[in-house]
Amino acid sequence: MKQRIIALLSATIFATASLALAAPKAPLSTLVLSQSIGKGKPTLVFFQNPNGGPCKAQQQVLDKLTEKRKGTFTVAPVNAMEQNDQKAFYDYGVRSLPSLVLVDKVGSISKVFPPGIQSIETISAELDGLK
Repeated sequence: MKQRIIALLSATIFATASLALAAPKAPLSTLVLSQSIGKGKPTLVFFQNPNGGPCKAQQQVLDKLTEKRKGTFTVAPVNAMEQNDQKAFYDYGVRSLPSLVLVDKVGSISKVFPPGIQSIETISAELDGLK
């Protein structure tokens, strides 16, 4: 009887720990996010102010990466200047720009990049690491 209880407790603890380690689902706070995330390929959520210098530089990096990787991932822009996009900033906890969040093909957050401009190599390595 004790062995059954211990086995049941162990299984429960293991199952709970496994759920806790699962990647959180990406919020679909905007129309662009709901149309992009979980559609069979990775999505790079790009939090930006399109008028800001660092955001313009990050956009250039993303344009080059998109051209290089033709159709292997989607970029979903979230604009700080658009009122309809404001909820996404809150939902993802974004406070600095530019910011990138990589979402896998099933809609789970895979990587939250540190704020600032990310290189093609850094982003590519994370895309390559997705299953």
